[in-house]
Amino acid sequence: MPQGYLIFHLNLAFSSIAEDARPGVIRKCYWPLLDMVGRTGIPVGIELTGWTLKQISLLDPSWIDRFKTMLADSRCELIGSGWSQIIGPLVPYEVNRYNQRIGLDAYRELLDIVPAIVLVNEMAFSTGMVDIYADAGYVGIVMDRDNVRFALGLEHAPVVDMPYRAKGSGQTSLPVLWSDSILFQRLQRVIHGDIPVAEYVGYVARRAQDDNACLPIYCNDAEIFDYRPGRFSTEASLHPEGEWNRMSRVLQRLETELDMNWLSPSAALTYRVPGEKIEPALLSSTSQPIPVKKQAKYNVNRWAVTGRDDLWLNTMCHRIHRGLLECQENSVDAWRELCELWASDLRTHITQDRWQEALDRVDAMLERFRREQSLQPQGATQSSWVGECQDVVIEKDEEDIYWTIKSNLVQMTLNVRRGLAISALAFREHGFEPVLGTLPQGYFSSILLGADFYSGGILIELPGERNRMTDLERVVPQLVREDTSLSIRVYLPIAGGELTKILKMDLLNGTVTLHYDFTGFSRPMGIIRAGILTLLPEAWNLPIGVSCINGGQVPEEFVFDGNVDHGKAATTFVSSSASLGATDGRVLVKDSSGRALQLKWDPSSCAAAPMLQNRIVNASCLTRIYFSLCELDDTFRPDGRLLPFSLEISASKP
Repeated sequence: MPQGYLIFHLNLAFSSIAEDARPGVIRKCYWPLLDMVGRTGIPVGIELTGWTLKQISLLDPSWIDRFKTMLADSRCELIGSGWSQIIGPLVPYEVNRYNQRIGLDAYRELLDIVPAIVLVNEMAFSTGMVDIYADAGYVGIVMDRDNVRFALGLEHAPVVDMPYRAKGSGQTSLPVLWSDSILFQRLQRVIHGDIPVAEYVGYVARRAQDDNACLPIYCNDAEIFDYRPGRFSTEASLHPEGEWNRMSRVLQRLETELDMNWLSPSAALTYRVPGEKIEPALLSSTSQPIPVKKQAKYNVNRWAVTGRDDLWLNTMCHRIHRGLLECQENSVDAWRELCELWASDLRTHITQDRWQEALDRVDAMLERFRREQSLQPQGATQSSWVGECQDVVIEKDEEDIYWTIKSNLVQMTLNVRRGLAISALAFREHGFEPVLGTLPQGYFSSILLGADFYSGGILIELPGERNRMTDLERVVPQLVREDTSLSIRVYLPIAGGELTKILKMDLLNGTVTLHYDFTGFSRPMGIIRAGILTLLPEAWNLPIGVSCINGGQVPEEFVFDGNVDHGKAATTFVSSSASLGATDGRVLVKDSSGRALQLKWDPSSCAAAPMLQNRIVNASCLTRIYFSLCELDDTFRPDGRLLPFSLEISASKP
């Protein structure tokens, strides 16, 4: 007898739903869902944020009353979410904690219940989020299985090979109730009338036999049945049978023809099959540090650097977050407002009216801190000058191509024929052995890597114009000596505007800062990646890895143990496939000997998305780290803002 379960996701903040359409969504989608539960007796899970729950209580309190009664009678089960649907791995720890706390308060207030299981928002998972959910009191999580299988290299392995428990930091772990993208999309298609019911039932029968596990028949949106948000011109017309009626009929056919036994989400969480792995395991990898939902176009950059203006909006949210911390704000209202501004739906197909409302709310929050004069963008590092500074030595080669700048803490060679590309960067902590720089053409034997791989530059690609631009031009540097630093500045015309590029060597602290300022042009319909860094293989002992914080409190570690390419296009229209969260603006690069570089930036000045590349070639490897300011996908809209970006590089001893 196959076992199955259903979870419906309710979201009145859905990006394409206008505010005045919300009562219709409740009437056409949420009431029929409860009616279906009453009619079929299936103990479905219903997941919704505290914000959506509050909106329903204001618009249709009778729905809340009925839902509350059905929960008390165990006819359905509440699945948690938080106050807002936010991308946890892109959001600072304090915001994630408040989001869960405020959400749980809403469940208690309106439903007299707290959920035991939480659904990972947008299925955007990181190891740090396990700790967040465990600290909030949840006993299990709902996560997309297909993308975790892909992240772990298990997409061709039996379903029972998937881990049962998600490992957090330290000893923390939580059991996982798996969602399945293909299963829920197949149900959507049969309900919309795109495939015959008999074909669908046959597919579920094969999955039941092949998987030998409890089947997540549906774990997705409720707003797509008997309603169309209007996001796409190609949306299917409503089925004449009535899609919630058709849903009941299809589910009942699974019962009669397959003898399907329906479990509540909590019962499914504890359902075990022989051979299932019960040891806690990491659910992410270096190639996919933040698995998300559905197919490849739904990678984490969808909410980081695409949309109407995701880079700017995330930056402003980081700025508000920093202001709340600096003024030691404990007001739940202020943190609730920030959680709402960090909602994922503001970053995808948001309507113009709701986008303008979000801009006004951001400005209101920022104005508060402007009045208090506590919230100005800060550089990666602020230092004060004490004592005397040794002289800096500048050497030029005979052809005036390479300039080498030496202090007692840092040595850096720049290529003035290539836009101040870093040929070699060395720190005293590493015995002045260069750790990053340029790998010249011919370094690798493979023609696939038959190019120069520079450090310190930018890349702009405009696919629609079939144009690719870099800053690798001849420049005439301007040197500016300050009390504690030396700055090398150049101006480069690019993409119809001007790039100001500054390399700053701090003579007191031994750090190097790369700064990029874009003047005269806005965010283009394209890809912008800055701060491109190439590690010099001879300086590093394998394996090399990186660590950063992805929404939690403790850094997560990712080892380069295979080929990785976050910047690889996921589809023709989606320009990248992954990135790190690095929610505190830091990435640590470290090898097996302990040699390390710290990369640091200020997300409240520019919330860039750090990306990784690693290509193994014989006994060597091409390892690069860079920062995206703009990517392309189906949510991208023109006219976003392009913010200045500063990246500080420093060394630590082995």
